[in-house]
Amino acid sequence: MVVSALLIGYWAYRAFYNWLHEPKGLKRLVLGRGEILAPDDPHVLFLESHGYEVISGKHRVPLVVDLDGKEMSSRLYVDYVAVRNGDMYAVKLMRERQPLDWTGSGLRDRLLVFHLLLPELEGILLIDTEDNKIRTVKFELNEEPKMKEA
Repeated sequence: MVVSALLIGYWAYRAFYNWLHEPKGLKRLVLGRGEILAPDDPHVLFLESHGYEVISGKHRVPLVVDLDGKEMSSRLYVDYVAVRNGDMYAVKLMRERQPLDWTGSGLRDRLLVFHLLLPELEGILLIDTEDNKIRTVKFELNEEPKMKEA
């Protein structure tokens, strides 16, 4: 009984210690099923023709932004979630009214939020409907910056 009490006490201490030291405000997004997929959705058919399985439709994630004590509402959109070879991807449709800056900082500013909120993603697929092209964006957090050799 003494050994059992010691084990339970140690387990309770470790649980409390881990809870006390976990990062404040650590939040991650868990996507549900999303909208129902239409069987003739051209974007779904396009992804399937490239070997992806679309597992869920559009997700709207409501956000509240606090700016100097004034709350504003916003939304984060994921158009689809797709899987290929066991890897999961968020899918975004490229829109003419929201052009994308194809630089490292432009991609970071626009898409890094998906990588941070959904760490199980392998990357983000961007569907360019005008060029019938799928572009894949992946983020890797480097521990140390790479130095260029002279």
